[in-house]
Amino acid sequence: MKTVLALAAGLLVGSPHAMAQTPKIQDAVTKANALVEAAVDNGGIPGAVMLIALDGKVVAERAFGFAQLNGFDGRKLAAPRVMQTSTVFDLASVTKVMATALAVMILADRKTLDVDAPVYRYLPDFRGPDLDKITLRHLLTHTGGLAQWQPLYYQAADKAGIYDAIRDMPLEWPVGEGYRYSDLGFMLLGAVVERVSGKALDVFVEDALYRPLGLTHTAFLPKARGLSGFAVTESGNGYERHMVYGPDFGYGYKGDPTSWDGWRRYVLDGEVNDGNAWYGAGGVAGHAGLFSTAADLKVLLDLMLNRGAVAGKQVIGAEIVDLFLKPDAHLGWRQPEGLPPGAFAHTGFTGTYVLGVPEMKLAFVLLTNRQNAGTDAKGYFTDAGPLQEQVSRLLLEALKP
Repeated sequence: MKTVLALAAGLLVGSPHAMAQTPKIQDAVTKANALVEAAVDNGGIPGAVMLIALDGKVVAERAFGFAQLNGFDGRKLAAPRVMQTSTVFDLASVTKVMATALAVMILADRKTLDVDAPVYRYLPDFRGPDLDKITLRHLLTHTGGLAQWQPLYYQAADKAGIYDAIRDMPLEWPVGEGYRYSDLGFMLLGAVVERVSGKALDVFVEDALYRPLGLTHTAFLPKARGLSGFAVTESGNGYERHMVYGPDFGYGYKGDPTSWDGWRRYVLDGEVNDGNAWYGAGGVAGHAGLFSTAADLKVLLDLMLNRGAVAGKQVIGAEIVDLFLKPDAHLGWRQPEGLPPGAFAHTGFTGTYVLGVPEMKLAFVLLTNRQNAGTDAKGYFTDAGPLQEQVSRLLLEALKP
């Protein structure tokens, strides 16, 4: 499979660029291709798209395997759909940085928002002895003490209800005590963006960022925007249902699992996988819901790598980008251990990954549709983390001076 499909679905590009011709880079690209091929051939990941760019120039862009291998309930398709470099992916939590954090950056650059202000400055009823202490910085750095996850659609069917549920939910840790990754914090940030900008989150990022940058395949609610050719994710919401019904699976749910039964029972193709984003927020949320391609994500990574500038135009102030990428204090982004200072990355539950390394001008995108392979006997999807780390470190080693 790997010889025919991997070569048919995508090719090494970059021959016009001098950087692609250095032996170390060529060798790293060859090894990276082999690692992704092996992951696909082993069956845990149906398909992938990988893009590597240096100083804004694409060194490699390649597709592997299938955009859809399985139908409903894991039944293999008679004619699986081949992955293309143009395939559109559900980014899951990469939404947090490629939509919400960027929106906050734009508003901070316009001086209509202060990341060190309390949340209640923008959401006036977000008040209480503990809530008063939470700032936007706390939400961006996952230190606000909020619950990490709950199926809020059990008690809310729209964004207003989602916000009320978060506001009324007791904190699980003291504010500022430590890092606890929280979807709920970024849902609140999405609400802040909407209140401050006066626009829905998807409309604001489209108007302020994606359209000016010429991104034609980056959107919330992608089908409504006319996009097609998606990497299929899950068969229904079986994993999230397991999180609700299995008290020791995932983050657990303290309520009655049988009190709601609106689960999707079809293959998710162009619909956001995340339940809170789909059932509760109508497909547009601060923590999940964005779809994009590797090529479009490269442009957004370049925006960060170039301190807010694209093609000579300053889209976001350089000082704001510096603030968000300050070493050891990233806002929204995560700083992987062992990477050069200032490196920034984020993962998505669907199997997506983006990485920027300013010191090396590296933009790296690795998108997989691991969920379409189904879960193992214990109910878990293949962990894409080791592959993401292996390829990242391979590239960084090749780029060392």
